[in-house]
Amino acid sequence: MLNLGVLASGRGSNFQAIIDEIEAGRLDAEIKILIVDNPNAYAIERAKRHSIEYLYINPKEFPSKDDFFIKIADELKSRDVELVILAGFMRIVRKSLIDAFPNRIMNIHPALLPSFPGLHGQKQAVDYGIRISGCTVHFVDEGMDTGPVIIQAAVPVSPDDTEDSLSARILKLEHKIFPEAIRLYAEGRLSVEGRVVKIKGYELKDEFIVNPSLR
Repeated sequence: MLNLGVLASGRGSNFQAIIDEIEAGRLDAEIKILIVDNPNAYAIERAKRHSIEYLYINPKEFPSKDDFFIKIADELKSRDVELVILAGFMRIVRKSLIDAFPNRIMNIHPALLPSFPGLHGQKQAVDYGIRISGCTVHFVDEGMDTGPVIIQAAVPVSPDDTEDSLSARILKLEHKIFPEAIRLYAEGRLSVEGRVVKIKGYELKDEFIVNPSLR
């Protein structure tokens, strides 16, 4: 069983998706702790509902960002966490945490990286006028959404989409691919070679999305 630690700042819908997969017996993992940097994060209520330990760490109590992330790393290590999940954690992870968990921190981003990194990836996609967007699960490095890509999923974008409508469409896929990425890790099927994540037993399916659709 894989020991998970989850970091969140807000509502934690991806946190809930992971909980649901574990409780349904489809993901062989245990969430050892939820750590939040926001005392009002709704993710705390989700943790309470499922009897998951949670901890609020106030970043303002530390002299530097590195010290804040060292504290997070210490709390995760003390609970034997093997994989760290960023589920709507709204801070750039510092080197002190990355070094403590190299290629063992996963994040999800609501765009097809490397396009539209950073905040409001959905709005960036709508404003640019692209026809296909989606979401990406990646390992975390020191850059802004620049780590090696694990899994991506795509959705069509309508010329009439708003940030909210596209976000809702993408979120449904986020809830599917984040647990899948964790499952691949738990099964020992992921390895990183340079920038490329290798997946044992990977089979390419000849599927595609065209938007607007071909006649």
